[in-house]
Amino acid sequence: MGLRVVAHDDSGFTVEAPVALNSNHLRTAFGGSINAVATLAAYGFLWVELNDAAAHVVVAESSIRFLRPVRETIRAICLRPAAEELTAFRSQFTAKGKARIALRVNVIEGGETAAEFEGIFVARTG
Repeated sequence: MGLRVVAHDDSGFTVEAPVALNSNHLRTAFGGSINAVATLAAYGFLWVELNDAAAHVVVAESSIRFLRPVRETIRAICLRPAAEELTAFRSQFTAKGKARIALRVNVIEGGETAAEFEGIFVARTG
């Protein structure tokens, strides 16, 4: 897969993987790889935000829309949820040991959105 973390900042969490290691017979990114990189961007965002080694993070459900081919780099950006959503998530996680949150990821190439991922992620304590 060749995944690498590119950024974690105020706008979100970005990971990349080269198409060369994730290509289909058309030499564009394999849809399963795009979905996997998008899922990992959201997972990585939540893992870093929780900053709790005892937390278990899982994807409960997800969907993806493929809008255009990806030819060079699968660049997945998990968009930072609104501050109140993150605060509510953290509060519930602290109080109940379990919380869920919806996360969105855009896969971008050449300044255009190539895929849109949405997932419900659940975090719980060990």
